Amino acid sequence: MSRPDSIVRLIRADALTDTAPYAYAATTDGPARLVFAAGSCPLDESGATVAPGDVAAQARQCIANLVTALAAAEATLEDVVQTRVLVATTARQDLVAAWTVVHDAFGEHEVPSTLHGVTVLGYPDQLVEVEAVAALRP
Repeated sequence: MSRPDSIVRLIRADALTDTAPYAYAATTDGPARLVFAAGSCPLDESGATVAPGDVAAQARQCIANLVTALAAAEATLEDVVQTRVLVATTARQDLVAAWTVVHDAFGEHEVPSTLHGVTVLGYPDQLVEVEAVAALRP
């Protein structure tokens, strides 16, 4: 559920399965100021990768860092219109572990999202990265 002042509108597609834990599309009502967040990485304040080998813990740090980055742009998770979750793995259970953390962080604001298994990410021991686009009133 979005904030009453949110311009983000999530769209469900009746012709597609209703079992997906996200909206199939999103739009913004009226003019919008877009916020393009860089890929949020599982780094602590010193720049070290947290929780090597732990996909869920790294996903939690990515979300915490995303929240901080969005706040700097005066946005929240409820302003997000789309995410992309990258997981350096070939194991489906790792994808599910990362997705569960991201989905839980967004709660009822189930934005359109894409989940990717990739071969490698940029930092040593990095397993997860989360990208997001948010929309605010100008």
